[in-house]
Amino acid sequence: MPGPALFSAAWRRVAQLPASLAMPSAVAPVPLDPAPSRRVRPGGVPGLDRPLRVALLTYRGNPYCGGQGVYTRQLSRALTRLGHEVEVFSGQPYPEIDDGVELTRVPSLDLYRQPDPFRVPNWREFRDPVDLLEFGVMCTAGFPEPLTFSLRAWRMLRRRAGDFDLVHDNQCLGYGILAIARDCAPVIGTIHHPITVDRTLDIAHAPTLRKRMSMQRWYGFTRMQVRVARRIPRILTPSETSRRDIAAAFDIPEPRLTTVTLGVDTESFRPVAHVARVAGRIITTASADVPMKGLSNLIKALATLRITHPDAHLMVIGKPREESRTTRLIRDLHLLGAVQFRSGLDEDQIAELYAQSEVAVVPSLYEGFSLPAVEAMASGVALLATRGGALPDVVGADGEAGVLVDSGDPEALRAALVRLLDDELLRHRLGAAGRRRAIERFSWEATARATAGEYRDFLASC
Repeated sequence: MPGPALFSAAWRRVAQLPASLAMPSAVAPVPLDPAPSRRVRPGGVPGLDRPLRVALLTYRGNPYCGGQGVYTRQLSRALTRLGHEVEVFSGQPYPEIDDGVELTRVPSLDLYRQPDPFRVPNWREFRDPVDLLEFGVMCTAGFPEPLTFSLRAWRMLRRRAGDFDLVHDNQCLGYGILAIARDCAPVIGTIHHPITVDRTLDIAHAPTLRKRMSMQRWYGFTRMQVRVARRIPRILTPSETSRRDIAAAFDIPEPRLTTVTLGVDTESFRPVAHVARVAGRIITTASADVPMKGLSNLIKALATLRITHPDAHLMVIGKPREESRTTRLIRDLHLLGAVQFRSGLDEDQIAELYAQSEVAVVPSLYEGFSLPAVEAMASGVALLATRGGALPDVVGADGEAGVLVDSGDPEALRAALVRLLDDELLRHRLGAAGRRRAIERFSWEATARATAGEYRDFLASC
């Protein structure tokens, strides 16, 4: 086991970064202008009339849990189809990447891997000071991955300065990103929603003072992310709601934020004619057992719904932690046989589950976009969503391509579910309208074209 002297050495090693990139305890308020000195490929500013070489960074790219893996795979695929060269740099869990896209693994200690989260590594696993830093931050109840991934990515890209026209950071926002902008290539970022929303909701829902203090420590990395975001000269975000909220929460001038909506693979997510609907089947996606996703409100709604609709049951795409707030709530409400969880599914398996369902629900308290909402619409299943965050931007007006209710209200969810389960014609109409909206408004090709346009415009301004 590494001793205190080695941890101190790790902190000193990272502290050798320039003052503007130092650790949180040593960082003064960061100026809003971007870091100025960057290396570009020989010949000056890259030509804007040829395919671009892009390094796409994601500090964790789980293909089956959360939106970062989906964004990484689909954007890299679509950019490649447009003729650009994309190399993905990812920490564990690694994303699924299509042929034609290169994946460069950025291995960490993988301290949160299943089935052994918060594990204690064997001393032989420690390779360098960043590994020691990663373990040390975890031991103090912090979340080290954005910082340590960014430092490892900087180390890799520093050896390849000149290989890429630009680096695209997918919401890592670690201090190493600023070093990449200084030493390697211009950096553009994507922020899907302000992580400060997660922090506020998690702390507010913490059941004890000790848990609240633990959450505050866990979310200590958000101070770093805000500082780094203020230094990135151009940031992409998936909705106008998210754009406004990020500008306010991170104190970033709105002109530096550009909205580029996300897409959906309408070939994978589609109505499946040979699969029959299961009476009473409700489906939702909850990749993380956190208050922001609103799963507890949907479970409470299901408990009262089953008084009048005893065949109603919930299929959750996701995996709960053992003895989490969700598993306890299911047990307390006597719903053990009425709630199922499925995880590790590919797109075809998820599409089949949508095809079996009568209603899809997005019960989130806040969303910066919501890939599950557009996937449900593309699958042709009737959608019920809250008005949390950008969901009205995605779903449209209430009653057009989905039903909208106020967030955080189990009774509103129950009443809307009763209406939908009792009205087959309404479900058919909403399912068809949702499919049309997904095809017309949300495509990964359009996302890639708009993103590449932002790349070129950004490089022209460097």
